[in-house]
Amino acid sequence: MCNHPQHIYCTPEMLPKDFTPIASQGAITGVDWEQRVDFDRLRRYRIGRVQEQLKKSNLGSLLLFDMNNIRYTTASHIGNWARDKYFRCTLITRDEEPIMWDIGSSAKQHKMHNPWITPDNWRAVVSSWRGSIKEEVGVEKANAKRIAGILRDRGLAGEPVGIDVVEIPVLKALEAEGLEIANAEGLMQNARVIKSIDEVSLLETAATLVDAAYDELFRQMRVGVKESELVAVVNHVLYNMGSENVEAINAISGDRCSPHPHVFADRYLRPGDLAYFDIIHSFMGYRTCYYRTLNVGGATSKQRDVYKKTRDILDEAIAEIRPGASSADIAKYFPKAQDFGFASEEEAFGLQYAHGIGVGLWEQPLISRYHSFEHPIIIEEGMVFAIETYWPAADGSTAARIEEEIHVTKDGPRLLTKFPAQELLVAGTQYWNGHTFANGANELRVR
Repeated sequence: MCNHPQHIYCTPEMLPKDFTPIASQGAITGVDWEQRVDFDRLRRYRIGRVQEQLKKSNLGSLLLFDMNNIRYTTASHIGNWARDKYFRCTLITRDEEPIMWDIGSSAKQHKMHNPWITPDNWRAVVSSWRGSIKEEVGVEKANAKRIAGILRDRGLAGEPVGIDVVEIPVLKALEAEGLEIANAEGLMQNARVIKSIDEVSLLETAATLVDAAYDELFRQMRVGVKESELVAVVNHVLYNMGSENVEAINAISGDRCSPHPHVFADRYLRPGDLAYFDIIHSFMGYRTCYYRTLNVGGATSKQRDVYKKTRDILDEAIAEIRPGASSADIAKYFPKAQDFGFASEEEAFGLQYAHGIGVGLWEQPLISRYHSFEHPIIIEEGMVFAIETYWPAADGSTAARIEEEIHVTKDGPRLLTKFPAQELLVAGTQYWNGHTFANGANELRVR
């Protein structure tokens, strides 16, 4: 291992217990006059977590292709365009620096500007580019031979190699070199589950950008605006504020709310529509998953009841979040699938649940009625997860969706998501005349 101070990795136990509090939460620039996010500490914490898990496992090494795991272990980033190409990978072995293979020009850039790993460990590579280069050319075989050679030199070729995701030709080429391939996804999830103070700060900043996006969305949301236009508004706000990637925005309104389609459309908003949104983006590698429900012009008693039910489920579940609680303690507050119109928990999966967030959108803990009663886990201090609930009207005419991001502290849950959601907010021109007819025909106009 290199002896340069920036290259020394450490386990979480080696980091100081009295972390310097991070000042000015939500600020995104570094300054000389107060301690904000310490990126060197962040990098050391993350690789330390992975090295710690590797030493506890029966694996001799890790070969990681998933973009989130590469970001976590090497602090390298070349943009979301590379996410589905699988040409980047990093090799992790015990007590050694990662070796990072990247597209040639990017590897050259890393050597110049990423000093936390020695320059020789940033290496150029060619892949098949998802099969665009035919297998007969031998790219996969050449890369497998290179990796196997390093493992033989380090005395690790006889120990299992943990891989997170892999293309079939790459897998076969590695096995042809005599390497035993094992699953590394569980190991990496275990490494990523407990967030450091720097990670929590970045997650909170990512949520801060969404707070602002919802504020602008509320201003722009009115009769005659399309769902797709609101998606554009949110993208503009997030990228202007410093988001590095807007992964997805759900915009669902009116009769599209039930069942949940999970995709926006070109539908125009109409008076009295209920609409819910999910904003998923990344700031400095850290994600959000952040639902809110709003109305246009006014709200009926049915819509308010649906919203209240969604909020009540969420609040009851949040009240159970604390270190030492079980995921089953939280899941028991999620309604059964049959209670809101689904035949099974499998069919309803993803509507009433919680999932960890960090450099990935899907991290531990994942909590649901589908599996958490039979396979409970213990909630720990330092976990960060999003908890989301959904409730449709009995006639399927409307539905609400709310989500909060939770940081588990020693004192219980702390909300990272701040845009108001305790009551159903009405955007746009609010129609009212101060009188409700006995038959409820004018109910929409009542504030």
